[in-house]
Amino acid sequence: MDYTKKTLSIKSWAEDDRPREKLVLKGKSSLSDAELIAILIGSGNRNESAVDLAKRILNSINNNLNKLGKLSVSELQKFKGIGEAKAISIITALELGRRRRLEEALEIPKIGSSKDVFNLMQPIIGELQHEEFWIVFLNNSNKVLYKEQLSKGGLTGTLVDVRLVFKKAIELYATAIILCHNHPSGKLQPSNADKIITKKLKQAGETLDVKVLDHLIITENAYFSFADESLM
Repeated sequence: MDYTKKTLSIKSWAEDDRPREKLVLKGKSSLSDAELIAILIGSGNRNESAVDLAKRILNSINNNLNKLGKLSVSELQKFKGIGEAKAISIITALELGRRRRLEEALEIPKIGSSKDVFNLMQPIIGELQHEEFWIVFLNNSNKVLYKEQLSKGGLTGTLVDVRLVFKKAIELYATAIILCHNHPSGKLQPSNADKIITKKLKQAGETLDVKVLDHLIITENAYFSFADESLM
């Protein structure tokens, strides 16, 4: 790209390089994250084009769209050229994207791998700032019957009521369950408490003939599977 573009408005760029025109001509997948955000905000400031402003915003959060989605209106307004209306536009677009992922997760009919579980649960717990422990109940075809939050705010043995877990499994005629919880810290390594709870529920399941197939630790962008790591 010609370095002189930094001081030029988007309107003066070649038509193929303008984000809106590029989307129409080449499709949405051809645009970078910065170009998509530039379309949302429409204009930059006296010293930056909308694309350059968008790049600066993304650079401030290490180009992580999940982090961008967590910024408040006031935090976005700290960037010169972003007023309340533009900040609201960015937040609204990212929230719609999050809700779309959630809807897609709800449509998953069958669990065939740990990645399927991650895709199902990441939109629900992957971006939370506190810990939540969930149970996914499956039938004998590994189709999801129900998802239920078991605890919130932390993970210790005292927060897990084994009787309630398997009471629900019996009510649903579930033949298997998968344990899931998130680590807001982003660390994927299981703690001793994670291992103890997994063992406790697995042993109870064996008695009641309800398999505990896996336990996933979920973060914003990745997961740890007890089954994949041969810890079940």
